[in-house]
Amino acid sequence: MQDVADPELLGALRADLAGFTVDGLEDAWGPVAAAALGRDDPVPALLELDRREPTRVRLLGRLFVLGDSVPLEEARTALPRLGLDGALALGLVEVDGETVRAIVDLRPSAIADEHGVASWWIVSDLGELALGGELPDEHVLGAGAASSTLAGITVPADGGTVLDLGTGSGFQALHALRTASRVVGTDVSPRALRFAALNAALNAVEVDLRLGDLYAPVAGERFDRIVSNPPFVITPRGADGVPAYTYRDGGAVGDGLVAAVVSGAKEHLAPGGLAQLLGNWEVRGDEAAARERVLGWAAGLDVWVVQRDLLDPAEYAETWVRDGGAHPGTARWRALVRAWLDDFADRGVTAIGAGYLTLRAPGPGTAPMRRFEHLDAPLAGGVAEAIAAGLAAHDWQAARRDDALARARLAVAPDVTEHRHHWPGEADPTVLELRQGSGFARVRRVDTVAAAVVGACDGELALEDIVRAVARILQVDGGETLHSVLPVIRELLVEGFLRIPA
Repeated sequence: MQDVADPELLGALRADLAGFTVDGLEDAWGPVAAAALGRDDPVPALLELDRREPTRVRLLGRLFVLGDSVPLEEARTALPRLGLDGALALGLVEVDGETVRAIVDLRPSAIADEHGVASWWIVSDLGELALGGELPDEHVLGAGAASSTLAGITVPADGGTVLDLGTGSGFQALHALRTASRVVGTDVSPRALRFAALNAALNAVEVDLRLGDLYAPVAGERFDRIVSNPPFVITPRGADGVPAYTYRDGGAVGDGLVAAVVSGAKEHLAPGGLAQLLGNWEVRGDEAAARERVLGWAAGLDVWVVQRDLLDPAEYAETWVRDGGAHPGTARWRALVRAWLDDFADRGVTAIGAGYLTLRAPGPGTAPMRRFEHLDAPLAGGVAEAIAAGLAAHDWQAARRDDALARARLAVAPDVTEHRHHWPGEADPTVLELRQGSGFARVRRVDTVAAAVVGACDGELALEDIVRAVARILQVDGGETLHSVLPVIRELLVEGFLRIPA
């Protein structure tokens, strides 16, 4: 792979990749094969390609996604403009006698959000599926599930500057450029930066790429946004035979790498700027103490942690040993899992949390935020919007005393529904729930008063008038009811069940 790719060759490659899209690939081998590939099973796709006419898109999929060798003439059919000489010059393939095989993974990636649909081609190292074994330590990952997760929670830059910390193959940088004026991508791996440069050039965008560890390449600089899918995997240090994959292992003991990314953000965020990252953190006995420890990393910043999973040490070890390509039941598998469990035992780790963190540099009109919540429901889309709205709602309600909040005209969010649960034969519900149809898809249990108040919030009536009317119906004291319901209303605003006035 070249450090600086020939623009003419890249133009030819772009032309050859026309139609090589996420939808185009699914059409090439069908939805069943596409679903199997999501489970790392290439067999259905290979069988379908054997049965179907070898079109250009199908040949590209066989060569660059499945990692299967193709005859010379089929490779020329797949890349008619670039040609084999051009593909060799770009470092995409190698020729072995009468066959050609890819030496990189090249596949389409797409995302759909409130800004529309965007798609890119991402070049990275061959994965386990193509290699048929464990990954090399310097493996550069393409656009995986974690990449999509981070892109889905990232609040748009709205013309500001973005730092992609640990850019890898550059997917987050490409995503950020949809709304940013400038993106800087850093990585400790020269190999990763070569892939990132190739991907930026292939997708006809510009990214300022810099080599170095964590924030060292941007010393003294501040950004409106920081995004990071850092090498957060907690990996045994010093154990024989445990691979240290550059893309996932930051070299720190325990969760020290994530702690460093969080604590270092303070010096590189502009006022009001946001940092968003994925992370893992250790629980050493007491979950409440673990939450305080994670929140403490963000001293001087507003912090909102969403824990999506809480895994026991064995689950965690198995997940990442499998990710590296070791197979259950083998001696290699047992040795690696033992190394992970011994490492956790040394520090008294009883569980590992996984999720994402949003950090904010205090700015004009913002209120201090310190929030940690466990939300493991399947996400419904619109998470980035939910985070942005949650930050704004937090600031809005924090700036208002109870009397001002009581006069506000709030509206129930359009995706909220109420669910009532009854014991058989009972007229009154035993459980009342508010449910969200988008964002974090929260389910919030409420009492009769809160449910009635929320249901009447239409943006027209003042909150205090709604509460008085509900109190009269329920024959309870209006003042006491207002006093008890206001803290619930504040939380429902931040969680997105209620909307602040326009």
